[in-house]
Amino acid sequence: MAPFFRERSLGGSKRHMGIPENGASDLGSPFGELGVEISPSELKETAYEIFVAACRPSGGKPLTYISQSERSGEKERSLTSSPSALSVSSTSSSSPLHRSLTFSAASTMKKALGLKSSKKSPLNDGSPSRSSKKPMTVGELMRIQMKISEQKDGRIRRALLRIAAGQLGKRVEAIVLPLEFLQQFKASDFSDAEEYEAWKVRNLKIIEAGLLLHPVSPLEKNDSGAARLRQVLKGAFDRSIETGKNSESMQVLRSAIMPLACRSVDAFPSETCHWADGSPFNLILYQMLLEACFDSNDESTIIEELDEVLDLIKKTWPILGMNQMLHSLCFSWVLFHRFVATGQVENDLLLAAENQLAEVEKDAKTTKDPLYAKILNSTLSSILGWAEKRLLAYHDTFQAETIELMQSVVSLGVLAAKILVEDISTEYRRKRRGEVDVARNRIETYIRSSLRTAFAQKMEKVDSNRRSSKNPSPVLSVLARDIGDLAKYEKEIFSPIFKKWHPLSAGVAVATLHACYGRELKQFMSGVTELTPDAVQVLKSADKLEKDLVNIAVEDSVDSEDGGKAIIREMPPYEAESAMANLAKIWIKLRVDRLREWVDRNLQHEVWDPRANKDRFAPSVVEVLQMMDETIEAFFQLPIPMHQDLLPDLVSGLDRGLQHYVSKTKSGCGTKSSYLPTLPALTRCTTSSKLGAFKKKEKLPMKKKSQVGTANGDHAFGLPQLCVRMNTLHQIRTELEVLDKRIISHLRNGESTTMSISSGKDAKFELSLAGCLEGIQQLSEATAYKVVFHDLSHVLWDGLYVGEPASSRVEQFLKELEPKLELIASTVHNKVRSRVLTALMKVSFDGFLLVLLAGGPYRAFSRRDSQLIEEDFTSLKNLYVADGDGLPPELVEKAATPVTNVLPLFRAETGEVIDRFKQVVSRAYGPAMSKLPLPPTPDNWSPSDPNTVLRVLCHRNDEAATKFLKKNYGLPKKL
Repeated sequence: MAPFFRERSLGGSKRHMGIPENGASDLGSPFGELGVEISPSELKETAYEIFVAACRPSGGKPLTYISQSERSGEKERSLTSSPSALSVSSTSSSSPLHRSLTFSAASTMKKALGLKSSKKSPLNDGSPSRSSKKPMTVGELMRIQMKISEQKDGRIRRALLRIAAGQLGKRVEAIVLPLEFLQQFKASDFSDAEEYEAWKVRNLKIIEAGLLLHPVSPLEKNDSGAARLRQVLKGAFDRSIETGKNSESMQVLRSAIMPLACRSVDAFPSETCHWADGSPFNLILYQMLLEACFDSNDESTIIEELDEVLDLIKKTWPILGMNQMLHSLCFSWVLFHRFVATGQVENDLLLAAENQLAEVEKDAKTTKDPLYAKILNSTLSSILGWAEKRLLAYHDTFQAETIELMQSVVSLGVLAAKILVEDISTEYRRKRRGEVDVARNRIETYIRSSLRTAFAQKMEKVDSNRRSSKNPSPVLSVLARDIGDLAKYEKEIFSPIFKKWHPLSAGVAVATLHACYGRELKQFMSGVTELTPDAVQVLKSADKLEKDLVNIAVEDSVDSEDGGKAIIREMPPYEAESAMANLAKIWIKLRVDRLREWVDRNLQHEVWDPRANKDRFAPSVVEVLQMMDETIEAFFQLPIPMHQDLLPDLVSGLDRGLQHYVSKTKSGCGTKSSYLPTLPALTRCTTSSKLGAFKKKEKLPMKKKSQVGTANGDHAFGLPQLCVRMNTLHQIRTELEVLDKRIISHLRNGESTTMSISSGKDAKFELSLAGCLEGIQQLSEATAYKVVFHDLSHVLWDGLYVGEPASSRVEQFLKELEPKLELIASTVHNKVRSRVLTALMKVSFDGFLLVLLAGGPYRAFSRRDSQLIEEDFTSLKNLYVADGDGLPPELVEKAATPVTNVLPLFRAETGEVIDRFKQVVSRAYGPAMSKLPLPPTPDNWSPSDPNTVLRVLCHRNDEAATKFLKKNYGLPKKL
């Protein structure tokens, strides 16, 4: 829809009353995109076709066609709306289209919207260009408004006449208009071949949009009817389709369209054809119709015949799936968008949009329709976004002479925000309504945002002097005077507008300015080591500004419940003590930066040697923790009275520096994905070959991913070094507890009576502690995957059960795994050891199962092999139990559950496995399958997972299994 808005021609230039002249360029459609290349004029023509069809006579009376010549002598009957028209064979037409226009009174709807009556309308426009041919009926007025030519209008009506004659008594919502139109006309009905081809393509695209891209009932991904229609439409787009009632191609098209059009939400056949009622297709078409309510000669004016036109437009609701709620929402958007698109000069349109939005607010309170809520949310978000783009910097957008327009924009934005929060937000509904004042919150946001922007602009004017002057203090004096003038202007011009929604609007404004200037003052004072004449001048100017701002806040708060105390609390005094605090913060920053630099420099030389000390952690961590301890001691020796206030800054900075050390310690050690091998493609077992005859040198190597951290040839990520890294993280956790106690001790011994112990409790090394926990877990997992899939890959992934399972069992893997376990047990701290061994156990179990299910074509198992597999897995579990000296047996059994659940499949008969595979596939994909699908690889192996069962068959050394795999999947015997 965005191209539609940009494509509109808005006529001559208009003044913009101080509003940025960006038209609707920053205002996209809230309804969404069609996803099909179709022009606004084509969409408008389709909308007009629906309009005319919806307004045609209904019932059993025959229809007759009235040509222009027959109509010329009967003009007084007012039954026609174009050179050709449809009529009912009776003395008076029952078609609403043919209702004669009257202009006796102003539109009731316009009055309700707060719009004034226009001096001209399409009916009584006396301009020379139109005086000779005025619209006589509502239908003709609609044609003129939508800029539909008489030739197209006549063709539409002829088609509807033929359709009605062929389907007498059938309601219009029970037919698919584009399909029927294609059947009624041939190339001879058009002025030239190019127009005919464009007309066909347009109708086909409308069918595609309504039935495939935006159906009212979502299509299944593998819907056969949708696939067939796509194929038919593709053929029609590629090769010009032959239209006409007796065309074979049209019959094919009809047979593809009707099953989809007759679908309903409840999956039962529907008497209504759903081809134009899916969102956002229906909303876009409906917007085209509502756009016709604006005078085609003055696009910012609504026609006086609004009531009659809307009455007819609403007749399209059954076709478009619209209702009163959607109508109100769409009409609100159309009014608002037209205000923006026509230069933002007609304030009445904005007022009308707000009045219509008030109806939307009522609807939003009563409905829980999720589709409506989605459209409502998008529409209101677009309106609110446009309004807030102006209100968040209203000092740039509005001046004193445009204050009336500003009030309208504020009112509309606040209403949109209230509906979004109060009627849509589930979070708001969970709270008591008294806890949230949406209007007040939004106004406060606008005030603070705009004044911050205005303050920044004032700063820009003096910033060049600040940079060029060696003594910047006079600059802050000038800034103080400018901010004082800005506060007075705010109070006189803007605060009265905001007062309606926020009783303390002026107070919020001066509190914002007070905070902005306070930040600049603090920055200035942070460089002051002694008082100078310039510093005194700045402080005096700041003091005067502060008094002026406080006075405005007090005057604004006279009638408030708390007497303005809340606002005054937002304006902490400009005290010299803040300069001292800033100096202390600079000191903190220097110490924190020094810690960070030390970490970056010294960690480059850390070798993570387990022989460096008896506790087997990195020597560098001792120095890091010592630097932190010395910094904390020096901090409490600083001659300042606000240690407890600045302590969180110090701890936070040290925490970030230590977190950097933690991050470096755990980085680059690899992850699960970096060590896991690439799974080979599925193959079936070669039962005729003697797998046991393969010698080790004849085995093809399994393809693996590159291993992270091993390409540079160093030993930084060997198993001993990984153990030292985990010990180092554990040491940090231990020492941080000591530092926390030392900080609390300093606070208890502080001289200040206001020293709060809670400050020490709140100042925690949270980032570092969390990083240590996460790092130990990450390193444990990386260690496990490295050992199993890298260090022992040759005996597990490349060796276990390759060829004859009985000749390549698990003993070699256990033999090489055991010293790894002993190394971990002797190196890792006892409080971390169980976590590492548990991770290694789980990964080795996963590796064992991976060999059985994804080991490639060089591994094949018969039923008798299941016993040795189970024996091998029992040996693997026993290694971790270690006769009671290892991990708890219940923990081992729990980790072994995925393997023990799958192993029975290897004992089962091949027929049983095949039957089980069919059952789990049926449960996963449904019983209606023409052939068995190839299930995807799961995240976790399970006997209830189709892919797992299929892999058991792929590794089954059995004729029945290989025949099943060849028949159903055509799997090869080798990679």
